[in-house]
Amino acid sequence: MLLKTFRWSFAVTAIGLALGVWYGGWTAFGVIAILAVLEISLSFDNAVVNAGILKTMSAFWQKIFLTVGVLIAVFGMRLAFPVVIVAVTARKSPFQAVDLALTDKDRYEQLVTDAHPAIAAFGGMFLLMIFLDFVFEDRDIKWLGWLERPLARLGKVDMLSVCIALIVLLITSMTFATHAHQHGGAHADKAQTVLVSGIAGLITYLVVGGLSGFFENRLEAEEEREQESSRSAVVLAGQAAFFMFLYLEVLDASFSFDGVIGAFAITNDIVLMALGLGIGAMYVRSLTVYLVRQGTLDDYVYLEHGAHYAIGALAVILMVTIQYQINEVVTGLVGVVLIGWSFWSSVRRNRAAAEADGVVGAADEAKVP
Repeated sequence: MLLKTFRWSFAVTAIGLALGVWYGGWTAFGVIAILAVLEISLSFDNAVVNAGILKTMSAFWQKIFLTVGVLIAVFGMRLAFPVVIVAVTARKSPFQAVDLALTDKDRYEQLVTDAHPAIAAFGGMFLLMIFLDFVFEDRDIKWLGWLERPLARLGKVDMLSVCIALIVLLITSMTFATHAHQHGGAHADKAQTVLVSGIAGLITYLVVGGLSGFFENRLEAEEEREQESSRSAVVLAGQAAFFMFLYLEVLDASFSFDGVIGAFAITNDIVLMALGLGIGAMYVRSLTVYLVRQGTLDDYVYLEHGAHYAIGALAVILMVTIQYQINEVVTGLVGVVLIGWSFWSSVRRNRAAAEADGVVGAADEAKVP
């Protein structure tokens, strides 16, 4: 099962590393390997959250996620996205941006770095909404009950997550503007960009998530009406799955922002970056499907909680990096610690449940004459 699920990841790794050696020797090999590990460590929580969504989708859409979705993730976000950012911010054509990436790597890195506040605001707001909607929902299974119970009660207030997200965005943009003004106003114009980008991230979440939920609700309603034709249910199922797929891609894009920006701390070579981050993205995809097919989220019930707390931490980190620099190691460790903690909590819960079942079983046997 493991080899079958990860076979394409292993193949892409071999091809990517071979291309790296051909392109830049063994130094490039090492850079690509480091970038792949960076991407996996930063995106493990992404795989857990994706698995929670993907397990509700059909085998067909899971396959689409692993094929078309990988092309979007690897070539779209890890290769094309930085080029598009440079083209927009520097007001150059895509061809000029590619030429700049290949011929003037330092200038290319600077342009992408300059665009970081807008990127971080968009991704931070999208991820923050995912986290807030999760913690404000009342769930049967609670990991940190002392925190999740009061948050679930607060979640009964309509649009609370949107209000909190907007408050965070306003504070971030105002702090950024004040800091820029105190230091000569060099980045004062970017405060407005941060505000607009953050609102765009919020709107994207509401639109994609809203459409997905709309078609899911319609599908459930159609399935309850036995007199309706099966065709309408099939059509709605396809529409719901499509928007869920779209939601997954936007989610993956938001997770990839910190990886793309963080990769520049290791290299500013767009080819090595695409190969390394692409290999990492492939493993994240395969891990997502593995978690779904193994039923890991059902066996370790707190994993999804840990992943969403990691998303919340990443959202905060992205918003903070608009003004301050945070090492990517810190970002990766926060996610790993939270998910590791939730996994261990799940293991302890399962052991306690097994021991309780054993005690009950022994008591029942004792009652038998």
